[in-house]
This record gives sequence, structure tokens and C-alpha cells, in this order.
Amino acid sequence: MTRLRNLHSIKKVAFFLLFFIVQFAFSQKTIQAQVLDFDTSVPIAFAKITYNNTTQFSNWEGKFSITLTDDAKPIVISYKGYYDKTYYQTLGAKNIVIKMVSNTTQKNQEILTENAVNQLIKKAIQEKDKNNPEKALRDFDYKNYEHLLISANPDSISSKIDTVIKKNFWGKRKVKLDSSNYKFRKLVEKQHLYQTEKVNRIQHNAKGTKETILATRMAGFKKPLYEILGLNLVTYSLYEKHIDILEIPIRNPISTYGRNIFVFKIVDTVTIDHRKTYQVYFQPKKNKESTLRGLLYIDAENYGIAKAFFRIYGIVSINASYTYTYLTEHHIWFPKKRLFEVVKGNNKEDLTILGETIKFNSSLEKIDKNASDQIYLKLESTPFDIHINTATVQIQNPSIKIDVPESSISKPDSYWKTIRKDSIDVRKINTYTSLDSLSAAENIENKIVFGKKIINGYLPYHKVDFDMKTLLKYNNFEGFRLGIGGVTNSKFSETYKISGYAAYGFKDEKVKFGITPSYLINKETNTWVSGSYSDDLSEIGQIQFATQSRRFKLYDSRPINISTFYSNKSFSSFIETKAAPKTDIYFGCSRSSVQPLFEYLFHYNEKDYSNYIFTTIQVAMQWNPFSDYMQTASGRLEIEKRFPKFSLQITKSLANVLGGNFDFTKVDFRIVHEIPYLSGQNSSFLLQGGLASGAIPLTHLYSIAPNNLNKESVLKRITFSGRNSFETMYFNEFFSSKYITFHAKHTFNKIKLANKIKPELTVVTRMAWGTMDKPEQYLGFQYKTLDKGFFESGLEANQIYKGFGLTFFVRYGPNALPQWDENLSIKLSYVLDLGF
Repeated sequence: MTRLRNLHSIKKVAFFLLFFIVQFAFSQKTIQAQVLDFDTSVPIAFAKITYNNTTQFSNWEGKFSITLTDDAKPIVISYKGYYDKTYYQTLGAKNIVIKMVSNTTQKNQEILTENAVNQLIKKAIQEKDKNNPEKALRDFDYKNYEHLLISANPDSISSKIDTVIKKNFWGKRKVKLDSSNYKFRKLVEKQHLYQTEKVNRIQHNAKGTKETILATRMAGFKKPLYEILGLNLVTYSLYEKHIDILEIPIRNPISTYGRNIFVFKIVDTVTIDHRKTYQVYFQPKKNKESTLRGLLYIDAENYGIAKAFFRIYGIVSINASYTYTYLTEHHIWFPKKRLFEVVKGNNKEDLTILGETIKFNSSLEKIDKNASDQIYLKLESTPFDIHINTATVQIQNPSIKIDVPESSISKPDSYWKTIRKDSIDVRKINTYTSLDSLSAAENIENKIVFGKKIINGYLPYHKVDFDMKTLLKYNNFEGFRLGIGGVTNSKFSETYKISGYAAYGFKDEKVKFGITPSYLINKETNTWVSGSYSDDLSEIGQIQFATQSRRFKLYDSRPINISTFYSNKSFSSFIETKAAPKTDIYFGCSRSSVQPLFEYLFHYNEKDYSNYIFTTIQVAMQWNPFSDYMQTASGRLEIEKRFPKFSLQITKSLANVLGGNFDFTKVDFRIVHEIPYLSGQNSSFLLQGGLASGAIPLTHLYSIAPNNLNKESVLKRITFSGRNSFETMYFNEFFSSKYITFHAKHTFNKIKLANKIKPELTVVTRMAWGTMDKPEQYLGFQYKTLDKGFFESGLEANQIYKGFGLTFFVRYGPNALPQWDENLSIKLSYVLDLGF
């Protein structure tokens, strides 16, 4: 009996103990949380989290996990530069977002980094050259497998078929089934959306660093798109002044200037490859979006980078990670792996990468129901077969950044099986099979070739690419000008081409034409020798650079309003080449017969000339010293356009040679600079000038691109705006023999005003100065000079609807006109988006 009572007591104690454990377990709740800036939604790294007398810190993404035992007790978050945030648990919430409000009083004070980390970063900067493989090693040679894909995680996409309720014109509700998410999930379960692979060889010696493509393949293409091969989505080296991300240079935190814009914090010490490293977090002093932040693992002994994680929040969210291997023999950290990912940021608009429209998803804050928001871009790069300081590295033509031999595009599947560094990915194999079949069925390769030519203004048909710029034009002298022109393509010949055009002006009732046969001397350097004859009209005072790249427009806005032309019959021969590193070079000679088509005489040597002959020699060079170039089987391409870019052109007219009347010299130069931002905004600058000396008629001086009609009211002057023209300067108002102009623009992101109304705003300022030598030589033509300068500023609202926009400019300064409305300009603008 006693034993039974004892057994009953034990059961009772066990029951109460079990009840207490269950109650305690159910009273605890583990939640996932993220701390964000209230204004920018940028994560706040290493914020202090206090709960129930315990303290922890958020990680570098602002995330933390916490177990709650008492709902009545708050979570308190604190961080320098912000007001403390007190948060009480929301019933049933498992994932929470906590937003902190900036304390502007503290924000305006400089954030001081502790002395220890300051000294560490300073030492890392001082030792950069000793730790940078490109400077510390005599030479190296390694192969690299790189895989780029656009895909989505099927598990992140709902497999349900949604019900969508829509109203018809009469307001009646109609229920429809939306299966797009379901279909999208089924697609990405089988294959990736897009992928490309390449094996490249990276060589470095005293001449520099060069990449040679050993093998490449792109899903859906027999031959690669060279422009994609040249994409530099993320930089190779972390020791340069700038880090390139999405081809946009960003200040490197490990640089002298980087210390001025980033704040650093030592988080921990970590052992990597048996070496002690400091884990250092950095973020901008102003905690704003679209700015680099991340973790650096710095060797405690030699101050090299052992590992790095970068993150950018903004239009897109970007993750980049670098891992390194310590080479004991060479006392240096050498690249081991590079990983780059792009996901959705805070943008509400579609993003376009590699021709695909990509929508992305953010972190804990929001999950969009649209399946395409789950898409990501991922680039993985793994070096192998590494050779260091062998004294055998030979680099041919180091000015070419990437070399793509024809043999690299025809590797069999067996080659890729031996090269691929990851495990078998069934979706990867299916992607090639599916996209190759789709490409063949849809004739995608030919469509892309077609698209590239359309962008440059050519319509390909069999052996001829027709020039769309010649089809239809209008100006005040010729009226409507109807024409046809084109150039033979590679189907006609790889080494010969013939370009030509013919046009008829309905107002002046005259035919104009031109023909240019060319011969390819060297395919590798794109060297062509050409001869040409033309009988056409030219604009008075026009400024043209022989090396200027062709820009296609459905319309050419400025000539619409021009009425002062001269007849120009010209024979010429010239050579164009890219033989010199990072340059386009033009050399030509010509003989031109010029007849001004307006009232004007040129007085020279006691004689008045109403027409004249020029015999000229011209040398022109476009130099892009900061751009990178790729050599392919079809020629040389500028794959990474960096600024500034420089143009120089010298024209010499020879008297008494082939009947030439005058001896003069013209020197023209141009500097173009652009600054892109990860936010999508862009700043651009143009500095251009010219100097003409000797006996030079007004037709060949400078009118500096005016674009305003000589009419009395603002509304009557409404036409189309130009690209870099002075919108408030009237035609034939100013002429100069020496001039200089400066243009500055800043373009903001598109603003969504309505569903299809998304203007792109640009603020613009332009200015010019000029003088005229020997004005007494120019008879019968009235003009002014720019000695006191010309100034205008304005706002462009481009692409408001269907490519059309409006521009508004005002003229001010010494050359402002008496009537206020004479200084105003309102113009239409048009931007053609072909979608390629």
C-alpha cells in the first residue's frame, strides 16, 4: 500500500513538472528581426539590442534573432546617431522590422572611429602595394571558371493559381484566373532563365594584366555576344582606388580618400588559413542608400585582405564576396573565389540586365506577390591552375584588355565537363537545351544582329544595309528631302564595301548624291582605306569631328530650321584605323568646290570671292585612355566606356595646290566626361573649342550649334531640341574664329506621374565665349561676336510619353536680349527607345 502511495506521489510530481516545462516552452517565442533606417530602409549594422537585462547586437545586415519570455517587457534598440527605439512584441509576429529615426543633432556631429581601427585601416592602406598581387608579384598566370546566371528559387514562388477580380467598361465585376506565378514556378523548377559560362586566362607581368578567353558559351547562341563577355559586373582587385560595381566606379574604403567617407569598427578577431585577422565593419558616415558598406577581414600581421563582403542598398541590392588563400611561400593573399549577386532594392520600376526585364525582392520588409520579383542575377568566379613568379608569362598587345580568339567559341561539351567546378546542376543542363532550341525556333541570333544594326541606323536586307538617315529629311532650304542610301555588308564581301546615297530636295529641285568605296587593310585593327565623291549641301559654320561616332535619330532636329547652306562638291581619300592603343585615327585629304547659297562675299587680297576651292589635309584622333578594349575575330570593341574622352582634329588648307584658293589652319578639340551613379542618375560635361587662323571664309568658321528660330513669339519658335545645341541662340546670330564652350548636365531618375507618364528630368547649363579675327573680310552678312560670353540654363523633361518630352531654357548674362520672351525657349524632345 505504501509503495502504491509513493508511486502515485511520483506520478503527481512528474505531471506538475511536465506541465511546468510545457508552460515554460510555450511562453518562449523566438522571432527574427531586422533594424532599418526609417528614411532610407537601409539596415543598421551592429545596433545594440537590450531585452530583459540581456544585450546583443544586430549583424552587419541589421538582423538579429531573439527569444522572448515575457510579452510585457520591451525590446530596446540603440545606435549612435539615432533615437532609442522601444518595441513591444506584436501578437503572432515571427518576422519583424524595426525602424529607427535619425537624431539630426547627433547626425550633424562627425562620427569618430576609435583609434585602434583607425591605425589598422591606415596601415592597410600603407601596405596596399605589398599585398596587391598585381604589384607585389613579378608575374602570375591562372585560369578562371566564371558562371553567370539569371534564375529564381522555385520554393520562393507560390504555386497557387490566383483569382483576379477586374471590372469591365460598365463597372461589372469579372473573375479571372491568373496562372502566371504557377507557370513561372514550373519553368524555374526545370531550368534557369539565362546563363553563360566562360573560362578565361588571367596573365600579369610588368606590362600589365590581360584576359584571354579560352572557352565561352551562352545559352541560345552559337556565337557569343561580345558585349556580354566584356561586362565588368564586379571588380577583380580590391586594392585599386575605385571598386567597379555594375561598371560604376565606387570609392574603395581601403584608400586615402575612403577614410574620409567611411567609418570603421572592429567587430571581432577571426582565424583564416591559420592566421589571425581582424573583422572590420565599414559604412558611410552618412547612412544613406546606394552607398557601399561591408566587412573586411584584415591580416593582423601583413595587413592584407583575407576576405571581404560588400553590400549596396538602393535601386538594386548588391552582394559581393571575395575569399582568398594565403600563399605562405609568397607571403600574400591570392584570390580564391568571387561571388556577386543582384536582387531587388527599393525601386518600384523594372530593371533591365542583359536584355531581360528583371524584378527583384527585398529582405524581411516586403514580399511582393509577383513571381518575377524573386529573380536574381548571380556571378561566380573560381581561379584554378595558378602559376606565380615563373618568369614565363608573355603578354602580347597589353593595351587590349580582353582577347577573344575564334577557337574559344567552339568547345565541345566534353571540354566543359572537365572544366566545370560545381556539382551537376540539372537546371543548368536544361537551360542550354531549352534556350538553344528556343533561339533556333525564334531565330533570336539573327534578330539581335538585326537589332544592333537598327540601333546604328541601318536596315539590313540581303547584302545591303540601308541607311535610314537618308530616307526623309526636312530643312528650310531644300524643303522635304527624299533619299535612299546604304552600305554593303559582310554577305557581299569581308574585305570590300561600297556606301552611297542619292537624295532629292523638293524645294530647291536638285539632286544630291555621294559614293564611297572602301577596302579593309587590317581586320584586327579595323583599318580601312577609302575614296569618296559627294555633291551635296553643308550647313554654314558647322563643327564636325571626323572620328565622331555615328548616332542614329529618326529626325535630325537642328537642320529642320536651317536656311543657310553652301554647295559642296568634294573628292577625298582617307584612312581610318584603331591601330594605336585606345584610339580612333583618321587621316585624309580632299579637294572641295564651295558655293555659298546666301548673300555673302569673302574679301581677301583685294579680291571678293563668291565661290572658292579648298585643298585640305586633315588629321583627327579620338583618344579614350581610361576605356577597356576587346579584340575579337570581327574587330576591336570598346567594352568598358570610361571617361574622360578626348578628341583632337587639325585641318590644313593649302593654297595653290590642286587649285586651292586659301591657306588656313583649324584646330578643334573636345573633352567629354560622364559620371554615372548606382542610383541611376548621371552627370555629364562637355568642353569644346576651336581655333581658326589664316584666310578662312565664313562658311568654315564657327557658329557654335545654335537652335532657335528667328521668329517673334515663343510659341512660333517651338521646334525640336538638339543634343548639345544652344536652344536660346538664334541661327546665324554669332560667329567666331576662336571659341570655347562648356556644357554641364545632371539627369535624375524617372518620376512616375501616372501609369504611362514617367518623365526623365535633366538640369542643363551651357556657356560660350568667342572672338572674330579680321571681321572686315566678311561682306554682306550680319552677325555678332561672343567676346562677353553667352549663357543659358534650363530643364529638360524627356520621355514624358511615348518618347516625347519638353525642354525649357532661358538666356541670361551680357548677351541677354531686351524683351524677356526673346530669351526664352520651349522645345519638344524625342528619345527613340528600340528596346535592344
